[in-house]
Amino acid sequence: MKIKKVAIIGAGLMGHGIAQVAAQVAGYEVHLKDIKQEFLDKGMGRIKWSLGKLVEKEKLTQDDVDAVLRKIHPTLDMKTAVGEADIVIEAAPEKLQLKQTLFEAFDEFAPDHAILASNTSSISINTIAEATKQPDKVVGMHFFNPPQIMRLVEIIRGEKTSDETVAAVVEVSQKMGKETVLCKKDVPGFIVNRVLIPALLDAIRLVQDDVASLEDIDKAIQLGLNWPMGPIRLLDYVGLDTTLSITEVFQKGLDEHRYETPALLEKMVKEGKLGRKTKQGFYDW
Repeated sequence: MKIKKVAIIGAGLMGHGIAQVAAQVAGYEVHLKDIKQEFLDKGMGRIKWSLGKLVEKEKLTQDDVDAVLRKIHPTLDMKTAVGEADIVIEAAPEKLQLKQTLFEAFDEFAPDHAILASNTSSISINTIAEATKQPDKVVGMHFFNPPQIMRLVEIIRGEKTSDETVAAVVEVSQKMGKETVLCKKDVPGFIVNRVLIPALLDAIRLVQDDVASLEDIDKAIQLGLNWPMGPIRLLDYVGLDTTLSITEVFQKGLDEHRYETPALLEKMVKEGKLGRKTKQGFYDW
């Protein structure tokens, strides 16, 4: 199947970046949908800022930027967003009921041939697919933050995902300039978060128990394990609410002590200290 038109559902932290890459790198026509005009405006503002940085670095010209922006069509209407889409990429918050409601809408408004992909970082693809009449078209397509820079797309196969769907998503990802890995089973956390989340939770426990400063924990892991970013700073980038949501999914699917939620994480989320997106997390942004 030839992919020409892409719908991105959610213009937030991940969605706006996926939309930019789809238009800028792959050259797709992109409809970017959200539920409020202010969310769309903020997402488009982030895209313009990101493209502006590329102009400053002389990697793009202003004509290039204008061409990319002409390919991105913000909308509040679901039918407009997905009605002619060849692939729909859902990038909504990590809430199962919300995702299932969206996938029900995709069934109603998207063409029968459309691939229905979720950018979920932890929620079961099989469970999401239960909301549709064509689970063979449902697949995980997990980008990493920020999508404009991070090279990986983690593809997750559900029990009923077809080989054709997987192959098409691999092709789309590669056209966006990404490397892909395939998670052959729909397991909690897939590949990356299954390894990463326990490490992040342990880093939070180090803070909670006052074992070391934020800066020294980050420095230790950056220099000791050669991570490009320390775990505490990474938590602020990912979002503490997102980390908590992933942890809760793990707790339901995996009965292991290492996924217990640190009290400090729950406290910070309740206080609205979610990281970079709220200007306050472990660090002051």
